[in-house]
Amino acid sequence: MFIVSLRYVVPIEDVEPHMEGHMAWLEKYYANGTFLASGRKVPRTGGVILALGDREALEACLSEDPFAVHGIAEVEITECAISRTVEGLDALRE
Repeated sequence: MFIVSLRYVVPIEDVEPHMEGHMAWLEKYYANGTFLASGRKVPRTGGVILALGDREALEACLSEDPFAVHGIAEVEITECAISRTVEGLDALRE
């Protein structure tokens, strides 16, 4: 499993014009099972995505994000091996 952290590198008003494309991109990868959860950071300085798959495929996927294409956000990928979860989140475990 991967935790993807996006950090905006432009003012928030420069993020907004790309939000619709970003949301469509997210939907594509939810539909194919790559993304499990996502949301914005508080305060709104970027976002977080929980993802499955291999790192190479994830990096390719992330390069398609309009935020990456247009230089809106920097991305940090953290790989983790989830060993324990609450009931109902068993799919997160390796």
